[in-house]
Amino acid sequence: MKLSGNRLRAGYTQRPTAFPQTIILCGVCGVRDLRDYRIHARSEREPITGGSAFNIKAESLRLGDFSAAETRTLLLEHTAATGQVFTATALDRVWELTQGQPWLVNALAYRACFKLRAGRDRAQPITVELIDQAKEAMIVERVTHLDQLAHKLQEPRVRRVIEPMLAGTALGEVPTDDRDYLVDLGFLRRDGAGGLVVANPIYREVLPRMLASGPQDSLPQISPTWLNADGSLNPDALLTAFLAFWRRHGRPLLGSAPYHEIAPHLVLMAFLHRVVNGDGTLEREYAIGSGRMDLCLRYGAVTLGMELKVWHDRQADPLAEGLEQLDGYLAGLGLDSGWLILFDRRANQPPIAERTAHHAATSPQGRQIVVVRA
Repeated sequence: MKLSGNRLRAGYTQRPTAFPQTIILCGVCGVRDLRDYRIHARSEREPITGGSAFNIKAESLRLGDFSAAETRTLLLEHTAATGQVFTATALDRVWELTQGQPWLVNALAYRACFKLRAGRDRAQPITVELIDQAKEAMIVERVTHLDQLAHKLQEPRVRRVIEPMLAGTALGEVPTDDRDYLVDLGFLRRDGAGGLVVANPIYREVLPRMLASGPQDSLPQISPTWLNADGSLNPDALLTAFLAFWRRHGRPLLGSAPYHEIAPHLVLMAFLHRVVNGDGTLEREYAIGSGRMDLCLRYGAVTLGMELKVWHDRQADPLAEGLEQLDGYLAGLGLDSGWLILFDRRANQPPIAERTAHHAATSPQGRQIVVVRA
């Protein structure tokens, strides 16, 4: 029996006569609990249900994630039906990006195989490059599932967990219900080694990018002075452009960021998204208790590793700790230089335009570091 939304609303008030006593609702987005929905009377804006959406008495169940083997089996069904193969690295990449989240697995593969022009040629294999293109397009277009994810970020109980996670600070006294809520929705998962982590790399990419969309939309016109004549990225020119941007626009743009604790991070990421502008990538790493956020900007032959830290009141200067931490991050990237950006959020500091400066430093392992105090 198929019931439309209007029939559900009209029939709900007639229970228990002339209407089903029990209904199973099945959603596909994966980031919305059915208890979050409300039924509204046509003539009133207030919900006609007090608690759960459809007076759910039993459970709101979530389809579990696929295993790596199940993800591979699903993808190979496409090969069996069409003859189009996935390369071994593409199969691995789908699992790596999605960690088996059902909607993401299907959406990513569908976009690679049916939406991208190269993927529609059944004589050509689905490569890791196509999978990455599909992932990027999904995020940029904010497809339904990811748009719901962005909507969730506005909820106070979600913010209480995600904001310190992105800032790299401890969760503190965040209620257990808030943490369990994000785990139950598949937003986060409890890592086997302990601690909460974002459920998969796509979500990990979406969270800060969605939060940076406000500052990004608020950016002024910026000329790409960071490019050489041949279109390649000039890191020194990029540093000069960022310092000028931050001195002039940093303070007003901080107010456009939805999460105050990481407002500087979000404004910087908005600026860097303008830099890459579809011709490069910006990767992020963050974790509860790490005390930092790491960024990797890739543009053509240039790879630039950055670490972001915040200096709060009653804390020591984070420079020494940041240099040591940055050593580990740059070692993983295979780089011998990088940027350490220290955002000074202490009270009674000079204006941003006056205190923003940079100097050279050497890390404990001998790497050449540009230190930016902003």
